[in-house]
Amino acid sequence: MSSPSTSASVPASTPEPEPEPVPVPVLAEVVRSGFVESRHRGSLVIIAADGSVERALGDVTTPVFPRSSNKPMQAAGVLRAGLDLSDERLAIAAASHSGELFHRDLVRRLLSEHGLDAGQLQCPPDLPLDPVEQETYLASGAVRDRVAMNCSGKHTAMLAAAALRGWPLSSYLDPDHPLQKLIHRVVEETSGERVAAVGTDGCGAPLMAITLTGLARAYRSFVLADPDSAERRVADAMRAYPEYVAGTRRPDTFLMRAVPGALSKMGAEGVQAVALADGRALAFKVEDGAGRVLGPVLGRALDLMGVRVRSDALGRSVVLGGGREVGEIRAVF
Repeated sequence: MSSPSTSASVPASTPEPEPEPVPVPVLAEVVRSGFVESRHRGSLVIIAADGSVERALGDVTTPVFPRSSNKPMQAAGVLRAGLDLSDERLAIAAASHSGELFHRDLVRRLLSEHGLDAGQLQCPPDLPLDPVEQETYLASGAVRDRVAMNCSGKHTAMLAAAALRGWPLSSYLDPDHPLQKLIHRVVEETSGERVAAVGTDGCGAPLMAITLTGLARAYRSFVLADPDSAERRVADAMRAYPEYVAGTRRPDTFLMRAVPGALSKMGAEGVQAVALADGRALAFKVEDGAGRVLGPVLGRALDLMGVRVRSDALGRSVVLGGGREVGEIRAVF
């Protein structure tokens, strides 16, 4: 009788363990009447002058949507497409402007200079972003308008670049449009990363996801770029005309005025990116998207970099009760 065959037992394969999630620390808290009523978590990265990561809090290697912090890359894209913009025109192409009269006037001039009209803009009609300007605007009897929308400068520049190159105007926001493919390359080249996802921003434009580390390195690349490059031209225009990037009552404007050589741009959902003239840079995102903590978190991050800026220049951080100050929003890292 033959012997039963034997075979070596093969252990069942075990799946690779899931990586432990990176703890997301509290970046800021809201104090009312001496009592902490809210906490805001987030992630932050600081890049040294040589491009290395000097400090990281939370998860700075998972892609995020930088929202309007991507606008310098988008403006560089329209320059690479051949559109010749300079000074205030280039600044407003990279703007989340407040919708003040001088912003609206410049957008209309840009449209006219390139044979375009406001009806071709595909950003949604909106009210001015700045609350003070919004009250004045509504009191005048004005209504929501595409030119008043904070991204109208960017959309005008995109349309003008497409018109210059003979590219389709009606589909200028399609991710497969030649201009958007060019912007996609700019994001990847300046951040040193592949775009992880493409979404749709609030204004309707394609939105490219990169990590906070990549975002900070992109800003670093803008301030250190060759003076004749599209990236450096954008950085120089933003720093020379910060009121056109933001407005007369906005933290990005105050920071670029207060710190020579600083490049600063906020984004929706609690995103902020800044580069300094020496190549140091930072980027952060508040996990719950709360914009109210941007000022305190930015102030503390700059403080860690040895940059002192008046706290009130970065936005009000007081908590009100009955119209009077009863607390504060403060950074806690």
